[in-house]
Amino acid sequence: MSSEKQENCHAKITGVTTGIVTDYEIKDSMNMGAAMAPAAAQVIAAHFRDLSSGPEDYDQIITGDLGVVGQQALIYLLKDQGYNIMGKHSDCGIEIYGREMEEDKASDCGLDTHSGGSGCGCAATVLATKILRNIVSGVWRKVLFVPTGALLSKTSFNEGKTIPGIAHGVRIEKC
Repeated sequence: MSSEKQENCHAKITGVTTGIVTDYEIKDSMNMGAAMAPAAAQVIAAHFRDLSSGPEDYDQIITGDLGVVGQQALIYLLKDQGYNIMGKHSDCGIEIYGREMEEDKASDCGLDTHSGGSGCGCAATVLATKILRNIVSGVWRKVLFVPTGALLSKTSFNEGKTIPGIAHGVRIEKC
């Protein structure tokens, strides 16, 4: 890489782990965090195994929009595989909507899922506004970014099908 390119480099992708569709038989479309958490756990654990790393190697591990319930499920699923991400994990939906707002929104609707909004929208927004800013400024040196998604359609939901999830892991580091 030329010195000019290195001077203009603020953040770089240094690893990618492709996830797989993961289905824990969740059928509740109001609980998308629980539907996507198993896919996030699968790709995070695969990333750690494939790259001989662990939570201690990252400043932050950030998921798309699991919300409060999905975050709890993710932490439990990874602990079951020997990985403790407590204190390292944040979630884009919780970052945007805030834990208190999510809890208020859920209780106003009579729900207890504590979820935010669109996983892809939340992930893109937090990546552009917080993650990259913190990497460029040197607050964080290495982040595992795990956007999450659900394979849900109006047709499959109306047919009572389950909601599989998918996630991919992207390691982003300061140049």
